[in-house]
Parts: sequence; C-alpha cells; structure tokens
Amino acid sequence: MVRLEDLVKVFETPNGAATAVNKVSLEVPEGEICILLGPSGCGKTTTLKMINRVISPTSGKIFINGEDTSLLDPVELRRNIGYVIQQIGLFPNMTIEENISIVPKLLGWDPKEYKNRAKELLDMVALDPSTFLHRFPRELSGGQQQRIGVIRALAADPPVMLMDEPFGAIDPINREVIQDEFLKMQKTLKKTILFVSHDIDEAIKMADKIAIFKDGKLVQFDAPDQLLAQPKNDFVNSFLGDDRALKRLRLVNAKQVMIEEPVAVKHTDSLKTALERIEAHGYLHAIVMVNDQHQPVGYVSKEKAKTTNGLCGEHYHGLKTVVNANDNLNKVASEMYTHDTTWIPCVDDNGRMLGQVTQSGITRYLSSSYNRDSSSIILPSSATGQNFDTSMFRDESK
Repeated sequence: MVRLEDLVKVFETPNGAATAVNKVSLEVPEGEICILLGPSGCGKTTTLKMINRVISPTSGKIFINGEDTSLLDPVELRRNIGYVIQQIGLFPNMTIEENISIVPKLLGWDPKEYKNRAKELLDMVALDPSTFLHRFPRELSGGQQQRIGVIRALAADPPVMLMDEPFGAIDPINREVIQDEFLKMQKTLKKTILFVSHDIDEAIKMADKIAIFKDGKLVQFDAPDQLLAQPKNDFVNSFLGDDRALKRLRLVNAKQVMIEEPVAVKHTDSLKTALERIEAHGYLHAIVMVNDQHQPVGYVSKEKAKTTNGLCGEHYHGLKTVVNANDNLNKVASEMYTHDTTWIPCVDDNGRMLGQVTQSGITRYLSSSYNRDSSSIILPSSATGQNFDTSMFRDESK
C-alpha cells in the first residue's frame, strides 16, 4: 500500500519559487494499479519521483506499507521499489541476463537464484530464455527492450513499482501486446503500482484508480468507470474527451449487461411452439434456436412460425455472430455494427447460451448513473420490472 499525505514540492527558480506539487493526498491499496494523468507540467512525474526519493519532498509524508519513507535509507528504499521509464535504460554492455539480475545481485542473491529468476521472467513476457538470455540490448527490437525494462524492475520481486510512461515510445500494435502481457502478470503478481501516462485509453484499460492532475493539484481520484461517468468538473470532462461515454464500453463485459436465460426453442420444437413462445414473451420478430448442448445455432422468425407448419430445425435462419460473456462492450458494439444487428447471443467458453446483449441494453448502461456507495450501476426506473426490454426481438419503439 502507498499513501501520500499533503505532499508538496517547491522548486526554486530564477523567477522565484514554483510549486510543482501542491498538497497531494491519495492512497493506493496493495495490489492495485494507479495511473497518474494530466497535461505536461501538471506534477505527475514529480509526484512519482518523490515516492522513491529521486526528488525530495518539500513537505508532506509518503508511506509504503505503513512505513514513513523519509526514515529509510534512500538507496535501500530504491532497491525495494521497481522503477520503469520510457527510455528503458538497459545497460548496453551487459547481456539481458545481466541487466535483469542487477538488483538481485546487489541484494546478495545466490547466482543460481537470480539466473533462474531471469529465465522465469523472460518466460512470463513470451521471450524464450534460450534465445534472449545472452543477447545484448542492441540485438533486440524496441518492443522487446521495453519488455526487458519491465521485468528487470520485477527481478527482485519488489512490493511496489513505479512506471513513468513505460510504453509511450512503442508503436501501437506492440504497445497493446505489452499492455496485455503486463496485465496478465499483474493478475498473478498483485504488485502495488503507480504509473504515469499521457494516454487516456491506456489508463482506462490498465488502472484500478486514475488520478488526474492540474497545475500541481490532484483534481479527481476515482475508479475509471466512475471517472468517466461523473467527471468532477469541466477540466476533467474536457481532458477525458468527447467520447468518454464510448470509453466506458471497455470497462464492462457482456455478462454484466446481458439479459439472462432468454426463452429459446430447439430444432425438434414445432413452429407452433415457437409462435406460442414468441407471443407469450412479447417478441416482435423471432426467437433463438439452440441445439441439445444449449448452444445458439440460429433463430426462427415470427413470420415463418405464423405461416408455415413443421419443425424449427427445418425453417431457421443462421446467426450472424455470437459473443463470449467475458468480451467487453467495445467488442460487442463492434460486432453489432459489423454484422448490422441490434442483438447478439452471449455464450460461455463452451458455446452454451447464457443470455443476450441488446443495443438498447448498452444504451441504458451508457446513460445509467453511478452509485458511489455500492459501486453498482443503477438503471433508470423505466428499465426495471415488466417495462424492461427482455429480448433483442422486442419492439423498442414502445
């Protein structure tokens, strides 16, 4: 856990004193990622550097796991904090193994132990140890060097990591890959991380909490969804961008907004049964058809069910697409636009139908208000009870 209390940094300049950080207080719980955002010169990097005492605070306190860092030896403090910067900072005359092992060596680890640690970390970021251990930084691509920079900071297994735009110099494709790998590692390692970024999308994707700075002050400190749903003032609103509602789509998966256990038919059911279920449940156009494993395979239209005799399996239409319950709403919306549909069946990892996501359901989510006390989404009253649109086939104009 990292806690900042009334942190202040004043620099002396030829034109007088300049306050870079002005009474910043925040707390990052153990195992969470906090990303510091804001325009250039707002104080976020200065705040980060005060945590490992690269820059000394003018006043205020910094606590790591309850310890006042001003009482610790700065060298020992830094050896127990992982530090990653945009420029990477690998030593060009050292092999990758030697780069990764620097801090464990300084801490007196056994050579066998830190060599094994280097192999383990390379595996973690999908770099084959037999290929990369004995290479030099110049023999690696920029993206590969950045991965080494990240795992070097993890080598001594520090409880806290500080990262200053660690992925900023990487092309968008490699940046996405490295971000994904880092998040996978974080699920296992559960480090407490403070992370400076200029990229709002990166912050939304990676952060448990986001701290937005302006002119050295902390303006808002919230979870990404709460930040996007309720920006504190016009500055935060403009900083997040006009598409902040769409940014929220990355934060919620299909399972959270899907209509659960929709009524369906099987291929052995009659069209008469399909029509009865369509009318009983108020479906406007059709009903989903599932197989014996309850996997969605198509749909039966109301028109066909009214005008034709026979079995559903003889008169169904194929599905355009399905989504996994764990897919985020950004992917779901993309699938809807790609396949020109307002609904999509939602399945588990075995393809079994769990529910369905509708365009109107996503719209309700985007227009919902955020309950700060329970951290849950409160839908408008019209979206509860019998008036709730329980199917992708219901007439949404009513």
